[in-house]
Amino acid sequence: MEGSIVAGLITMDDLTNEQILEILSDAERLLPVARGELYLPLLKGRILGNLFFEPSTRTRMSFETAMKRLGGDVVNLGDVKTSSVVKGETLFDTIQMVDGYTDIIAMRHPRQGAAQYAQDAARVPILNGGDGAGHHPTQTMLDLFTIQQAHGRLNGLKVVLAGDLRYGRTVHSLSHALVRFGCDLIFASPDLLRMPEEIVSDLRAHGANVLETEDLYGSMAEADVVYMTRIQKERFADEDEYARCAGAYKLHARHLEDVKQDMIVMHPLPRVDEIDPTVDKTRHARYFEQAFNGVVARMALLCRLLGVTVPADVSAEGGAL
Repeated sequence: MEGSIVAGLITMDDLTNEQILEILSDAERLLPVARGELYLPLLKGRILGNLFFEPSTRTRMSFETAMKRLGGDVVNLGDVKTSSVVKGETLFDTIQMVDGYTDIIAMRHPRQGAAQYAQDAARVPILNGGDGAGHHPTQTMLDLFTIQQAHGRLNGLKVVLAGDLRYGRTVHSLSHALVRFGCDLIFASPDLLRMPEEIVSDLRAHGANVLETEDLYGSMAEADVVYMTRIQKERFADEDEYARCAGAYKLHARHLEDVKQDMIVMHPLPRVDEIDPTVDKTRHARYFEQAFNGVVARMALLCRLLGVTVPADVSAEGGAL
């Protein structure tokens, strides 16, 4: 395997730019395996522990699919309500227990900082599948893969991040990664959901060109990527505050008439009403492809963290299904 092994992935700071590009290259080679066109049991005999303390569809299922496409197996925590968590078992004890059953753990938790706590408690690598409003680095890797597949590069792009920037862990992680590749960022959100000031300050301290605005539609003409997010009702403590923000942006096909032909619209999903179905049929829609890319990106990450080499010629190593 090219590059060094990563001990765990808690934030994007755990990866260098070189490692990011190597993992994206591994992911591209693994595409036929992710599609089920080839069987390549690189992780045969390895077990992934899926610990999801918050609801998840794409992240949990794509981790499971990634592991099984590579010949490995998965054990799931299942519904938290039927686990020992309801008996008062601490996160530390849960991690200690699953650490003994598995070779690697993917975890989602509602508490910011929980993934780092878990990594400190574990001997096996932890893949952060989202920690509260903190970070979601595996989502960032599939986002970067989607952008690279569409534009052939990551560097020097203009990216609009729109919607819930205050609570959205996907955009927190992605903005830091994009700045590392010299992208210009436009943050479009209602005032109540602006990107946290400490993140904006940190991005600018690293030389980022950042524009904050409430005008999404007027910001798209020169964009290479428009990254929509839903307003996350579950993150609001105040119902009235949520009501003031809900439905702030609703992207329709008519809003895309004057954008660049190769501009792509992304969304970490699930969507509520912030992207109208009319957008689905346009050349710009990439969010369902983006969701599929969760499988291939996480396949590459699982291999990297487990120290397994992705062959230079996957077709020569893999077998037909």
